[in-house]
Formats: sequence, C-alpha cells, structure tokens
Amino acid sequence: MELTKSRPRGTSGSRATGAEPLGTVDKAIDVLFHLHGAGGPEGVTAIGRTLSMPKSSVHRLLAALLRRGLVERDDRGRYRPGVGLVALGLGVLEREPVVVAARPILEQCAEEVGETFFLVAARAGALVVLDKAEGTGFLRAAPRVGSTVPVNATAVGKLYLAFSPGDLDAHAVEERARFTDRTLVDAVALARDVEAVSESGVARNCDEWIPGLSVLAAPVWLGERLAAAVALAAPSPRLHELGEQALAQRVRAAAARITRRLSGPSSDPIFAGPPA
Repeated sequence: MELTKSRPRGTSGSRATGAEPLGTVDKAIDVLFHLHGAGGPEGVTAIGRTLSMPKSSVHRLLAALLRRGLVERDDRGRYRPGVGLVALGLGVLEREPVVVAARPILEQCAEEVGETFFLVAARAGALVVLDKAEGTGFLRAAPRVGSTVPVNATAVGKLYLAFSPGDLDAHAVEERARFTDRTLVDAVALARDVEAVSESGVARNCDEWIPGLSVLAAPVWLGERLAAAVALAAPSPRLHELGEQALAQRVRAAAARITRRLSGPSSDPIFAGPPA
C-alpha cells in the first residue's frame, strides 16, 4: 500500500525546549512512510536525498528505528520496514470494534465453507483488509491483512461505490486500472454493476482482479453507515461448484450477524450450519 505524508519541516538548528524532540519524531515518521512506499530497500544516501535530510541525521534516525525493530537492514546496508511495524499495525487492528465483532464469524465461515473470508473497510480513502480467516483448501487467497484492494476490480469496491462512495478517494474511484481482460474499466459497465449491487445487496467479481479468483461480498452496517464488508474468495471453478447463490446467501448472513454484533451486546449464537 502506498502512503504519502506531507508535513511542515521543523526549523533546522532550533534549540527551543520541546521543539527538537518533536522535530526528531516528525522526521522519523517521514523516514518510515518513505520506506513503506519505496517499493524496495534503500540506502542512507537515497533516503536523505528524497527527504532533504543530512546523511548523519538519517543514519541516526535509522539506528534508533533499527533498535526498535521498526526498520530492518539487509546485507548491503539498505533499509526496509521492519516487523515491529507489523506488530504495531496488527495491534491497532485487534482493537478495531468491527474486527472484534467479525473474527469469530469469519473463522467459522472459513472452516465450514473451506475457503477464505475477508473483512475489508475504507480507511483514509482506500479499501484496507482488516482481517481474514483462511479456508481449508489448498489455495490461499490474496491479499494480506493490512494491504489495500482496488475499487473497480473487486466486489468490495463495488459495494462501497453502491453504498458509501464518499468514503473512497476520488482518484481511486476514477482510476479504473486494468488487472485482467475481465476488469471493468468502462465507466458505464462499472455503473451497471454498481446499480445491480445496490439492488441486490451483494457484490461479485469473477476473474476481474486476479485471474481464476472469484469473490462475493456483502455490507456490514453500523446504524446507517457502511462499516465494512465481508468477502468470500474462492477459485472460480470452486465458486460455481458450491453454488454462487447459496454462497451469496451465506456471505449476506455473515455480514448481518456482524452488523448485529456491532450494534451492541448480542445473544446471537454461533452459526451452526448454512443459512436457511
């Protein structure tokens, strides 16, 4: 996921009480965001050049981040994001109410169906995977927790376009990038799909993002606000084998259960079979 961050720089040479610690933290955050979006490891010189920082400052910041596991250094002395960031990120996700509400349902559905269930929500204009429960099948469906998914090529994207387009970054909505020969890049064709989603309450994509992978998704509500989406991902032949209509009903039922759990204390029992 590409993140960009822009903030005013602290005045170099400032020695006012409190100013230097704030400036140092600010620069360390800049380094982390830069490495996150770099697409590969980078050396001290490259980082300093991009962020307009002296090499000595960059080296000092990286040394502190390295000690905390927030960055890692490869055998060529280049730096990349560290596993400490993963721990911090997962810690945040663990505290998301919608993740807490959804996890037992995702896990149970994944076990019963044998395929992967995802929880995805809009964060800062992007669609982010908040949680996933792997099925028992051989294929492990992408993406990973914390990664983003495209708008036009996914079932979750179509759900958000239908029910909460204001939660999405305008550029992401207009981009309509092509991933496969089945990706909807035509605005009119995509609008037809979105209209169908608004009427049925379930979205689908078949080979539109990843060849051979089909997805069904249904909305999770918090009051009148779209809080997240539940998505079932499976190999396209497997989806047809199990029956798309029956699976769509199961995904809709899972999303409804999570909605009830989000609304307050729930006596909703753990689901013990396919929906009627």
